[in-house]
Amino acid sequence: MSLAAPATILTGFVTLLAILISIAMAISVARTRGRTGVRAPAMSGAPDLECALRVQGNTVEQMTVFLPALWLAALYFQGWLPALIGLIWCLGRVIYMLTYAPDKPTNRAVGFALSMLSVIALTILAAIGLLGAWTASSV
Repeated sequence: MSLAAPATILTGFVTLLAILISIAMAISVARTRGRTGVRAPAMSGAPDLECALRVQGNTVEQMTVFLPALWLAALYFQGWLPALIGLIWCLGRVIYMLTYAPDKPTNRAVGFALSMLSVIALTILAAIGLLGAWTASSV
């Protein structure tokens, strides 16, 4: 795998997009704090703030498994598929953020499912790629 390969560069852009999404969610929390008047370190008091905090927290949790799975799949499975699945994860996180509302919390299910299924798919690709690399090096 070359760092200049198009699939590697796309994986880098997907990683950058995931970072930007995380930053956007942090900004959303700050703006919601300002709009609701709930000052830090308080974590409750306004349903909108609680939703923004949950979206941000869940995304940070997801990133801890998404990024390693993305890069392991990109390194060992190779090709465009890991980056494309990574884009689906990013889309899922945006949908999750846009649909998580205090009056309809179940709306977030589609975004959550897209991102969780993406992580599972990347983990499977990484495992397939690692097993292939291991068997190839054992010969």
